[in-house]
Amino acid sequence: MTDLSNYRNIGIFAHVDAGKTTTTERILKLTGKVHKTGEVHDGEATTDFMDQERERGITIQSAATSCQWNGHRLNIIDTPGHVDFTIEVYRSLKVLDGGVGVFCGSGGVEPQSETNWRYANDSEVARVIFVNKLDRMGADFYRVVGQVKNILAANPLVMVLPIGIEEDFKGVVDLLSRKAYLWDDSGLPENFEVVEPPADMADKIEEWREKLIETAVEQDDALMEKYLDGEEPSIDDIKRCIRKGTIALDFFPTYCGSAFKNKGIQLVLDAVVDFLPNPTEVKPQPLTDEEGNETGKFAIVNASEPFRALAFKIMDDRFGALTFVRVYSGKLNKGDTVLNTFTGKNERIGRIVEMHANDRIELDGCSAGDIVAFIGLKNVQTGHTLCDPKHPATLEPMIFPDPVISIAVAPKDKAASEKLGIAIGKMVAEDPSFRVETDEDSGETILKGMGELHLDIKVDILKRTHGVEVIVGKPQVAYRETITQRVEDSYTHKKQSGGSGQYAKIDYIIEPGEPGSGYVFESKVTGGNVPREFWPAIEKGFKLSMDRGVLAGFPCLDFKVVLMDGAFHAVDSSAIAYEIAAKAAYRQTMPKAGPQMMEPIMKVDVFSPEDNVGDVIGDLNRRRGMIQGQEPGPTGVRIKAQCPLSEMFGYIGDLRTMTSGRGQFSMEFDHYSQCPKNVADAVIKETQEREAAKK
Repeated sequence: MTDLSNYRNIGIFAHVDAGKTTTTERILKLTGKVHKTGEVHDGEATTDFMDQERERGITIQSAATSCQWNGHRLNIIDTPGHVDFTIEVYRSLKVLDGGVGVFCGSGGVEPQSETNWRYANDSEVARVIFVNKLDRMGADFYRVVGQVKNILAANPLVMVLPIGIEEDFKGVVDLLSRKAYLWDDSGLPENFEVVEPPADMADKIEEWREKLIETAVEQDDALMEKYLDGEEPSIDDIKRCIRKGTIALDFFPTYCGSAFKNKGIQLVLDAVVDFLPNPTEVKPQPLTDEEGNETGKFAIVNASEPFRALAFKIMDDRFGALTFVRVYSGKLNKGDTVLNTFTGKNERIGRIVEMHANDRIELDGCSAGDIVAFIGLKNVQTGHTLCDPKHPATLEPMIFPDPVISIAVAPKDKAASEKLGIAIGKMVAEDPSFRVETDEDSGETILKGMGELHLDIKVDILKRTHGVEVIVGKPQVAYRETITQRVEDSYTHKKQSGGSGQYAKIDYIIEPGEPGSGYVFESKVTGGNVPREFWPAIEKGFKLSMDRGVLAGFPCLDFKVVLMDGAFHAVDSSAIAYEIAAKAAYRQTMPKAGPQMMEPIMKVDVFSPEDNVGDVIGDLNRRRGMIQGQEPGPTGVRIKAQCPLSEMFGYIGDLRTMTSGRGQFSMEFDHYSQCPKNVADAVIKETQEREAAKK
């Protein structure tokens, strides 16, 4: 039996370039998992093993690895920071018990850090904070602590103070023990000494230590009373309180250092062991019914309970499909059979492996608390529950956002055409935020994703990993349609073709709904003019029609249909007749209801050097952007704005030109908003021309 109290399932997450992957590398080196440290800028990092990751110096997919520290087993997932791949962060946080939020000492709390922090709050994941890159120009530990409070509305519990800053950064003072950890310039993590802290820091150390203890003892009334009476609690008691508060998300122990220079990582590892929860200390995962509603039962983390695991990632490699799973309860041996509650089919587990980036170690079995990969499962997708066939149960599934951008791709030749289908099938299984559709009229394959970089990398993977050459069309925006006026209308469907015919009459109102309400159907029919058993058919007819709007064929959002009255025929009326009537009614009435094009508006966060702020804001205004605010920082200004997606294609190139390569930006979908008439007219015209060309 494994002792679950010695397990820590943690993720490392942050904004692009804050140093997550470098921090992971240092942890692996310190724990003896790797003997040579790989650098991101050399393309050598252990967890960045895709060609695309090594070339671009960014993490694209989350990588899992595990190591040992002080007798504890750490399962670590290094996640991407780029906004186009936040889905990887979301699904990793879903199965982790704790996290390390890495912030850049000079960049501070950057846009993507906010998104990831929000995801971690939603998943109720306990975290420690690591302020990295304190050896960089413009680094300021205390400013970043203030940003965590003000921007993230979180409560950082400062555990260490930096000694020196920027190029003079030498080490840290541990506030609890009042000891200084100083590293030499060799760059080796083990070359440090524990000494008395610098005398000129004495007042600062006492001030921050007092804040630390005051915050910690709030977790224990008896200790707090003693503390108020002037009795200082023991270090073990303070640690116990910090652990309790960290798991309750009341505060986040905050550390600092430089991962690249190997300074300060040991204390973060100690914090992971001391303060982050083991699998039995987190809220158990709720079980749901087939519709996804919670049943009130939970998957208790215990090896003696029935087997339950959540598949959180599918990865295809040269040995076949790898299914990453987090085991919540029970245990499983090689050769056992599990039930996939989503498909209702049993699958036999042929091989179980522990992953170290893209290397693997064969295992005979796994049990509650483990993060492992199964090889060769056929029909499992992200978010599916695998469980004991005798005790079926479904874990709370994952919800993924809809893509906002699409491109058309066509294979270059017939040989590529056959490979394309297989390759795309594998890629869709791996990434739930990547969708594929085939345009029935033109036969084009449409790839949909979360951003330009996302789709760019998918095309690159098609070419290199799967050997499929494709011709890429220009990006398309996922527009939507809605209505602006209330219309009362009536439609009668009659068809007589010898024998029994079809008859359905409906009187109805179509009206605009609240933003975000989707499609709402209500029936106010009394007296049985339209029998109750036909109402679902009418609802279904309208629902099936909403995928195609009347202006340019984009899906229709936010409208309500109220069935007021109608008529039926004792012989000729049927569910199918009412469904056909509803579909025809949609086509008849929607053009009268003031149809309106809607465009996706993105939340844009731009970092610009101070000298270029005017140019950047002027450019955003030209792109129909609404400036929401500006925040000056030590190395530049952050500009928050909302911009239509259609105006943001190729923005990174323009931004770099304006800022001499120093500008950065990230954007994510915010909401849909009405299109200006000239834009809507252009989109409708372009759609009509495309339709005409197909014919």
